Parts: sequence; C-alpha cells; structure tokens
Amino acid sequence: MADLTGRAVATARRVVGKVGRTRVVRVDDTGMGLVVHGEDRVVDVLFDGRRIWSFWLVRDTVRVPRSLSRRTVAWPDRMRPYLKGRTELVFRDHVLGADIGRFDQQFGDSDARVAFVNAQGLEISLDKSGRFSPTFGGRTAEQLEPLLDAMDTVIAMLAELDVQAFPAYGTLLGAVREGQFLGHDSDADLGYVSRHTVPVDVITESYRLQRAVSERGFATYRYSGAAFRIDVEESDGSVRGLDLFGGFMDGGRLYLMGEVGTDYDESWLHPFGTCTLAGREYPAPARPEKLLEAMYGASWRVPDPAFKFETPRSTTVRLNDWFRGMTVYRREWERKLVGAGGRVPKPVPSGLARYVAGQAPEGAEVLDVGAGLGVDALWLAVQGRKVTAYDYVTRASRGALVGAERRGVDLTSRPLNLTDFRSVLSEGARVVREPGERVILARHVLEATNRTGREGLMRFASLALRGGGTLYADVWTGGGEPPFGLRPVAIDHLVELTERHGGAVLSMDPVPAEDGSENQIRRWVAQWA
Repeated sequence: MADLTGRAVATARRVVGKVGRTRVVRVDDTGMGLVVHGEDRVVDVLFDGRRIWSFWLVRDTVRVPRSLSRRTVAWPDRMRPYLKGRTELVFRDHVLGADIGRFDQQFGDSDARVAFVNAQGLEISLDKSGRFSPTFGGRTAEQLEPLLDAMDTVIAMLAELDVQAFPAYGTLLGAVREGQFLGHDSDADLGYVSRHTVPVDVITESYRLQRAVSERGFATYRYSGAAFRIDVEESDGSVRGLDLFGGFMDGGRLYLMGEVGTDYDESWLHPFGTCTLAGREYPAPARPEKLLEAMYGASWRVPDPAFKFETPRSTTVRLNDWFRGMTVYRREWERKLVGAGGRVPKPVPSGLARYVAGQAPEGAEVLDVGAGLGVDALWLAVQGRKVTAYDYVTRASRGALVGAERRGVDLTSRPLNLTDFRSVLSEGARVVREPGERVILARHVLEATNRTGREGLMRFASLALRGGGTLYADVWTGGGEPPFGLRPVAIDHLVELTERHGGAVLSMDPVPAEDGSENQIRRWVAQWA
C-alpha cells in the first residue's frame, strides 16, 4: 500500500473491502467494461508491467443504461495507434495496489508485443495532460541529471536578477510528498512570485527573464505573457521541458500561472525554506503545503496520476485576460498536432501548395505560415523550393524536418505567433533583411486565428513581402460543416485588412473544398509593392 497519512488512510481502509467486488470484466480493441462498487478511485493500466495510462473508475467512465454498477470506458484516442499485438494487461488500484483485472490480451492481428515507444525509441506513457511523453518513471537517475543541473542553473541565475524561483506544481508535489519526481509526470516546473503587482509589469519581467535564460544557451518556448518553457537535453538526447511560471500578489490573493488564483497569506511564502528533490536541496515557500493545497486541493497527499485541474472560471478568465491573449486556441492545436508531429508525413500537397508551386516566381522562397505538420512545406521543398515552415506549435513539424533531412532538401522551421506582435515584428524584421524574393502560403490560417492574429499575419506580410512579394491564402468563408479549429471570415473584413497594411488584392476566387464538402473556400491572392 502506498504511503498515506491522516484521512487518506481512513478512506483507503473503507474501500479495501470493496476492491474485490470492483473488477474489469471485458477488454477489446475499443475499450473495456467494468463492474464498479464503492468510492471513485484511480486505476493504473499496465502493459507488460509498465503503467501507460490511469483513469478514475467513475469520473472517466460511462454508466451502462439500466445498471447501477456496470460501466464502460474507451481507450484514449492517442493510445489507439499503439494497440497492435499481444500484451499482459493489468488494471491496478493506484493507491491500494490491488489488481482488479488481468488479461493476456491480443490487439489486432500482429504477433509482436504492444510497444509504447516514440520515434526516438524511448518508452512513453500518457502524462497528466493526456500526452505521450517519456515520463519520469522510466528514466534513470543518470538520465535526469541534466534536468536537475538546469534547475540549479536557472534558480541561481534568477536569484542574481532578484527573482526567487522554486519548484512548483508536480515538481513541488513530488519533492514534498516523495522527495522525488512523480513517476507519472513528464516535465519539471518552477514558479516565482514577482515583486510587481501590475500584470503588464509581470509580463515585462517574464520577457526579461526569458532573454536572460536564452543568453545562457537554453532554447525557450513561450506559453503566455507570464510563462515559458526551457528545453533541457537529457543524457540520451531526449528533450525535457522545464516550465517557468510567473505569479504575483494582488490584494491578498496569489495568482500563479497557469492554475492558481486564491486567497493567500504572504507569510506562507516568506521566509523561504527548502525542499529535497532527487537528493538535491531547492528553495521552497515557507508553507509549501498551503501552495500545494491551492494547486491540487485538500487531497494533495493522495497520489493521483489521473489528476485534472478544476480551475474556477473566475481565475481562468482573469489569467486569460491578463496573460494568455497571445496564445489564442494554441492548446487545442497542440492536442491536434503534437501527437502526430513525430512521424514523417507523406508529402501529399494541398491544392493551395500546388497552386503556389505553379504561380510563385522561380527561386522565390516560400514562407509557409501556419504550417502545422509541415506536409505542404515538405512537398514544396521536395519540388526544389527553399521553404521555411512557421507555426506557434513548433513541435508539430518535427517529422517533416526529419523527412527533409532524409531527402536532402531545403526545409527549416521557425516559431511564429501571429497573436504576439513581439514575435511578428521581430521575425518580420529578420526576414526583410534577407536577400531574395519571397511568397507566403497561408492555408486556412486567417480563419483559424482571431482578429489579432489576422492583424499579425498582415503585419508580417507587409514586412516579409515588401518589394513585390505575394500572399496566397485559402480561406473558409462559411457553408457546410465547420472544419476543425476554423471560424468563417467575412470577405470585406479581409479586403479592409489587406489594404490597410499596404497590400493590393489581386484575386479572391472560389475553389472547391478539398474534402468534397459544401464549405465555401476562397483563394485569396494579395501583393505588396
């Protein structure tokens, strides 16, 4: 039985007697059926002894009609591609350690063992965000040394800038509860509480910290105005995220990106104490249990690999309004794209990519804005074009870059966030200094972002295409079923936006939807003199 305390022990004892009555009764390629008795609790799903997924018996399942105890749950979509072959499948109560099901299971027709590994051959599991990652449970102490070293470096560097950082979220939870990284977690978290009390000053400080981290040689990726990721390469070459979340006090309330907004006594924060993580000592708030309660609720001491944040809407709205305006819709696109981003896509072009290949001047570089998985970018590179794939979900194009390297073609990837004018203006200023002709391909980008993002694309075009470059964009204007992530855009709005940023609309011809639907697509062509 896991190491539990207080009320958690009492709860565990109450449910022990009902574990034997709860069992998994059916498993197939679509999911499983269960008979559930007693209180809701977490179950780990093990494939050949490795935990791959965890779920709550009631919260994450569906009750069978006209039955009080029978429930069903489907395999997560991200697991389905891996369900091929044989495996010893075990369902185990996470807290009590009791098995509620064991099967010698066959998925599909393959004779191989079911294997959850990524493109680099690393063992992966579903993390707390529902993404496949090399979780800490499968990593050795030696492999984690670079991450711990990076935490030491970043905390010391921020201290020199008068910012006291400390382990936060799952990293603080693991340190306080277990003295180690949580086995089901996949990244490390640091937090800090700014001396500033106005959001715009917190944002300015966060950018200052990001520049300082970048100057130390770390690659970074910004989540919002007050949070960014630091990429750390582990000993085997895999990359682990070290997140830095900013926060501030506002009238007796603590706001900490990305989930905390709560009444908070500053004496719970200062003076700082210490916590121990993987044998190393790190700064910690004076009352770390108070911060953990704000993050995970009163039951934070009970292990929960299937934990889901239930952030009050009032907190989410405030954090969105203050800090997240520059990452509109990105979480949805990350969920859509990142899982497939490690696979090399087949270079099958869209109609717009074929059109650009035929219309763009020979030798003109193609800037594929909103490249996604990079399918069009890879195809254009194979045709002999110099191509830069831009997206604010940069990991999505990893497979395309691998494909380009194998073929020896000219494809690069760069981050571009159209809703962050810092990103738009800095990248536009860099591009405009580069010699040569350029065109922009923007397939279903204008309707996948908001008004700020459309403004950002036109600002970027006015810089990158200065001197005669052309923008080619397919835009959904309505009709049929809305494609994923798209919202129809009015033609007159696009005309006004283009002309206001110095562009001239050359054509806006209707084209058939590639999926054969009744969606109304316009092929938008504009040029900058």
